[in-house]
Formats: sequence, structure tokens, C-alpha cells
Amino acid sequence: MENKNVLFEAYQHAKYQVTGHGKRDISVLVDALDAVSKKQESDMYGKGHIIEDFQKKLAAYLGKESAVFFPSGTMAQQIAMRIWCDQKGMKRVAYHPLCHLEIHEEDGLKELHHIEPVLLADENRIIKLDDVVNMKEEVSCLLLELPQREIGGQLPTYKTLQAISDYCRNKGIKLHLDGARLIEILPYYAKTAAEVCSLFDSVYISFYKGLGGIAGAILAGPQDFTEESKVWKRRHGGDLISLYPYIISADFYFDQRIDKMDSYFSGAKELADLYNTCEGVRTLPIKPVSNMFHVHFHASKDDVETILAETIDETGIGLTGHLRENSEKSCFFEVSIGDNYSKIPKNDLKQAFILLNKKLRERMIA
Repeated sequence: MENKNVLFEAYQHAKYQVTGHGKRDISVLVDALDAVSKKQESDMYGKGHIIEDFQKKLAAYLGKESAVFFPSGTMAQQIAMRIWCDQKGMKRVAYHPLCHLEIHEEDGLKELHHIEPVLLADENRIIKLDDVVNMKEEVSCLLLELPQREIGGQLPTYKTLQAISDYCRNKGIKLHLDGARLIEILPYYAKTAAEVCSLFDSVYISFYKGLGGIAGAILAGPQDFTEESKVWKRRHGGDLISLYPYIISADFYFDQRIDKMDSYFSGAKELADLYNTCEGVRTLPIKPVSNMFHVHFHASKDDVETILAETIDETGIGLTGHLRENSEKSCFFEVSIGDNYSKIPKNDLKQAFILLNKKLRERMIA
């Protein structure tokens, strides 16, 4: 049996799983449906109290004039880019080289909308003000992802965000927020969602990542922008006859977890400290700026998979079930803290890290 299967199986059978909210099975939807009346009317093609009330609720939370519920963030963000490009009459946008639109969407922005991306900054760091100011190409929109997931969830300072926002407004460049994990970064910035979103012309948030819903997204901005997004949603096939399973789930877990982000952030910082005590391990960032971060090992993927699987089997603490290879001698995985973390006895967690460190040291000596 391959090591990756051993690690995955060990994690699935761990007494405690460190990350996330728990298994993403049908109970995620069942629990949400149990919280609403069976007489609740469905939405129909984007209309009805259930979708319209939720859209108003999220628009107010984000401090935007209007909001539209989408079945996916991929659809919402491509449409946002298209609208801003059409308004300016220029099909060119700027974003980070590891932006979701660039690496996870099969070139949807280019193939469906014929929009040309301008890649800003080195892929190993976040976008800075100088990157924006020194752009050689003229663009209709700049997209910023907060946090930048592919590099450990790093964030610019709030002062930098303000400066980029001011520059874009002075230059007539629309600023869009890929805020899939917006709610998770609010404790670090010590700002409300509306305060952060006030720096942006449009914003997208996800309901299945840190919030743990089954799927769905909100796209928010000015009224004319969101009205046009509804037309594009229909064109993309996203205006389903009803979206209520996604909406009910999104609303339920939004209310359930919106006030837990401080706790998740504290847990992430605590867990990162434990990882950074281990031989040949470092987190990115060293000090997390949200509930997510990456854990890097200076050892081969096969060796680390074996060590992690053994640690899980001996302690019952599941640190991860997946590893990604950087090189022959390095690998990493992503951590995202949710409800699971608070359920783990602190002493058991510390003992797991003592054992992990011991095994890593033994590997270094061998």
C-alpha cells in the first residue's frame, strides 16, 4: 500500500482531526434544513423571500448596496471581471500569479470572456503598492485575494490595502476583493467586514470554506453592477430554478460560525507555535494572520507521510491526511482551523507534537 493511502486512512480513523469542522457528509445539509420550517417557500429563478432576504442580509454585512447569491465563486468572479471590463471597454485585468482564476479554473476567464490577465508580483509573495503603481499595462480591474491562499494565507498590511485602494480610485481602476475567506481575516485586521469591503468596488465571499456550508457564494457591489451580474448568471447557467439548499446551508453556518473567527485565529497561532518547535518544520507564515497557514517539512514526502501516519496511529491525533511535494527533500500541507480544534484535549495535542518531533529527529539522525 502506498504511503499516501496509509496517511489518508490513518487520518480518516483518527480519534481527533485537528483541522476543519468535521466530515463533509450529508449531515451538513441535514442539520441546516432541520433549523428551518418545512413550510419555507423555495426561491425560483433568483426570486423569492429566501434568496432576496439573504442577499439583503449579506449586502448589509459587507456594507454594499446590493448582493447576488451564486452557486459558485468561480462563476461569480469571472462575471465580476467581465462586467468591469465591459464598463471600461478594455478586456484586461490584473491579479497575483497564483490567483484562483489563473491556476484553478481551466482558463475560464480567457476562454469564456477573452479577458487578458496581467500577473503582478512574484508568486512567492503578496502584491504590494509598488507592483500596482509600476504596472506597464492599463487594466480595467485589479483583483486582490485576501488571504493569499497558495502562499500560506499571507496578507498585506491594512495600510497597504488603503494605499492600493486610493491609487486605484485615482486611476479609474476597479478594485475587486476575492474574499473567499474574508471573514477569517477580520480578527487580524481588527476591522468589520464592511470596513474592509469599503476599500473595494466589488467583493465575493464563499460559504463552504471557513464557514462550512455545502456550496455557494455572494457577489456584492453597486446596484447596477449586481443587476448586470444577474444577467450573466443566467447566461452562465447559474440561475437555477431553485438554490435553496445552498442558501439555507449558507445562512445557517454563517450565523453559527460568524462569531467564532477569533477563536479559530487563536487556535491557528497556538498550533503554528507547536509546529515550529519541531525539527525541520516551519510554518508559512511563521505567525498566522488568519485561521489558515501552511506547514513545510524539510524532508521527503514519503518520509513525512510515514511519520505522520505513525503519529496518528500512536496518539489518535490527526494532523493531516494529505501532503504536497515541493521537491525531493521538502513537502507541505495546508491547515485551516475550525470547530474540530477546540474539541482536542490540550495535553493530548502536546503529546502528539512531542512524538512528532521525536520521530523527525530520529529521521534526521538516521
